[in-house]
Amino acid sequence: MRLDASFAQVVSQLERERGIPASDLMMAIEIAFLSAYKKKFGLIKENITVAFNKNMSEINISAKKKVVGDDIDASDFQIYHDMAQEIVPTAEIGDEIDVPVEIKNEDFGRLAAQVAKQVITQKLREAEKKQVYDEYHDKKGQIITGLVQRLEKNNIILKLGRHEAVLLPNEQIPGEKFRVGDRIKVLITEAVGTKGTQILLSRANPIFVQKLFELEVPELTDGTVSVKSISREAGYRTKIAVSTSRGNADPVGACIGTKGSRIRAIVDELKGEKIDVVRWNINPTDFISNALSPAKVSMVKNVNNHDKYLVIVPDDQLSLAIGREGQNVRLASRLTNFHIDIESETQSRQKLGE
Repeated sequence: MRLDASFAQVVSQLERERGIPASDLMMAIEIAFLSAYKKKFGLIKENITVAFNKNMSEINISAKKKVVGDDIDASDFQIYHDMAQEIVPTAEIGDEIDVPVEIKNEDFGRLAAQVAKQVITQKLREAEKKQVYDEYHDKKGQIITGLVQRLEKNNIILKLGRHEAVLLPNEQIPGEKFRVGDRIKVLITEAVGTKGTQILLSRANPIFVQKLFELEVPELTDGTVSVKSISREAGYRTKIAVSTSRGNADPVGACIGTKGSRIRAIVDELKGEKIDVVRWNINPTDFISNALSPAKVSMVKNVNNHDKYLVIVPDDQLSLAIGREGQNVRLASRLTNFHIDIESETQSRQKLGE
C-alpha cells in the first residue's frame, strides 16, 4: 500500500524535533497496522507480517503460506507450488514463504491512515513525557522559580517553562496564600512517571531551606561551609547545623551575613519563619547545647551511655529551651539525632535532694 509522499518527511521531522527514533515510530505503526488488518479481515495475526520498505514510501503486508502440491485443495494458509515459484523461484513443496497481500479494500486505506495518526499522536505524548521526566528528574533537589498558573482545590499548579508542576497541600508552608500570576521559588522533589510524568514540588521540605541558604551563602557553594543537618516545622521554625573546613572561619556568621543580611533574605522568602543557625560539633554534649539555641544551657549529660541526654538549664530558660508546645526541644532532638530531656536547675536540685 503506497503512502503519502510527505510521510517519510514527517517521520524524519519527528525524529529531529521530538527525539522519537524513526525505527521506533515505524515499528509502532507496523504493529498497529497488523492489529487493524486482523480486526478488519479476521485473519490469524501470527501468519501476517507488516513492514515498511526502505524509503518509507510503501507499507507491505504479507501472509506466511506453506507450499503444497497441485494435487490437494489449498487452504488460505497454503499456496500451490507453481504459484509459489513465481514469488520465490527456489521454493519447494513443504517450504513456508511470505506471500504479498494486495489490499483493494478502500475502507482499510482509511483505517490505516487513522491508525497511523493515532500511533504518531501516542508516540508524541510518550516522547513529551520522557523529555519532561529526563529534564526534571536530573533537577531533583534544585530550586526553581515558577509562575502560579491556577489553583485547583488545595493544589497550586505552577508553570515551569513549557511544563506544568504541582505543589500539593502537604508541601505548602502553612498559612501561605498565592494568587494566579505570582512567581514563587519551589524545590523540585520528584518527577514521577505513571500515566503521565508529574513534576512534584515543595516549599515545606527542610531541603528547601538548605537550598535557599546555598543561594545566599557563597561559602556553602565553594565548600568552606557545609550543612551537617537540618530540622524543620514549616512555617514556624527551622534549625540548621553548619560546620567549616577552615578552622578560623565562622560558619554561623557566614550564614547570617553582615547585619543579618543573608538570613533576612531567607526569612523573607519563608514569610517570617524563624531560623536558628547553630554550630555543629562532633562532641554530642556541645552539639546539643548549641542545638537548643536560643536557650542557654547549664549542663548536658549522657544517660546510661545511650543516645539519650539530660539537659539542665537555668530556671528562667526552661520555657525557652522547651519551646511552645515542645517545638524547640523537638527540633533540637531531630537536628542532633539524640533523645533530649530538659530540666531546670531547681528541678535537678530537688531530684538530687530526694
